[in-house]
Amino acid sequence: QVQLVESGGGLVQAGGSLRLSCAASRNIFRINAMGWYRQAPGKQRELVAEIINGGSTNYADFVMGRFTISSYNAKDTVYLQMNSLRSEDTAVYYCAADLWSGGVRTRSWGQGTQVTVSS
Repeated sequence: QVQLVESGGGLVQAGGSLRLSCAASRNIFRINAMGWYRQAPGKQRELVAEIINGGSTNYADFVMGRFTISSYNAKDTVYLQMNSLRSEDTAVYYCAADLWSGGVRTRSWGQGTQVTVSS
């Protein structure tokens, strides 16, 4: 298990930017994958972006070109830079960490941080 603490959410106007941070309780270079997910009211949680083995990244189509995921190993922190925010980006954003061992994945979640984009 990995303890994750998110921060950086808040209220922003459409077109603005926010940077989310996710601090992990262990060295993130030993974590197989870390990602950001979001959940809007009445909707399922969905992947926003992920970074795998500290290198390759994947993004959901709806954030491509607007959001950037990055990691800073020295601080065991993963960031999500969100630019050109839209009202539909309003959601609770969760950080997740995946550890694989013996073919079994263990996923840990943070408590979530609210992002509200006003139009």
